[in-house]
Amino acid sequence: MRLSIRHETVYTYTQPASYTIQLLRLTPPQTPGQRVLDWTLDTPGRRHRHVDAYGNVTHTLVVSLPHTRLRIAVRGTVDVTARPDGRIDGPEGADEGLPREVFQVPTPLTAPDESIVAFGRAVLPQGLHGAQDALHLAGAIRDAVVYESGVTDVATAAGAALAQGRGVCQDHAHLALAVARLHGVPARYVSGYIHPGTTQHAASHAWVDLWFEGTGWLSLDVTHAQFTADWHCRVAVGRDYASAAPVRGVRTGGGEESMDVKVLVTTPNQQQ
Repeated sequence: MRLSIRHETVYTYTQPASYTIQLLRLTPPQTPGQRVLDWTLDTPGRRHRHVDAYGNVTHTLVVSLPHTRLRIAVRGTVDVTARPDGRIDGPEGADEGLPREVFQVPTPLTAPDESIVAFGRAVLPQGLHGAQDALHLAGAIRDAVVYESGVTDVATAAGAALAQGRGVCQDHAHLALAVARLHGVPARYVSGYIHPGTTQHAASHAWVDLWFEGTGWLSLDVTHAQFTADWHCRVAVGRDYASAAPVRGVRTGGGEESMDVKVLVTTPNQQQ
């Protein structure tokens, strides 16, 4: 499927900021299942392009002149071809030089507390061994944490989302990572875009990749309890949101900050 993507983040400050540095993971990788036809990153300041430890195309943005507004925008077109069984060919945006054990280590956002341990054992009493177990886990997470925007944020850990019983795709992904790692399965967080279709879910999306011996990486959209498809565009991977976040940074000055994010994902037959 050909996806046209527009993503704009605007920060506004009540006082001038004298310095801002941001790490941007906003560039989709070229992979066997994903062909980037065109992609433009628009920012002020200076940018340095590099590849991070996870294989993500990353830009370090530095703005050193006084500013009360910072706009970061990307736009482009990507062709996606997904396998129906969820398997992905090749590294798909992650450096295969990293040992897979890296993706078995819990993080503060995915640490398994007592509730996650109980949930993981109840949902998968025989363990997590392949595609059908992964789909079963996704369905259980979707039922346990009902999709509702605005009730969690980027600092919400998997255990807190499970206890609350509400959350968004990021929370679904973190809970899946926690349970998978609990069962000894390497699992990585994926940040990207999704064509929303008829759902109300945001076009900015998150899901997970799970590693199974004999299968390789399998890409699972936990929020929709299905394997990823032609309407998923992956951008970055990491151990959790913190290591795959689209935009992260710090600034000097600026007073109070407000942020406005707009994401639009369309197909060629839709009116722009």
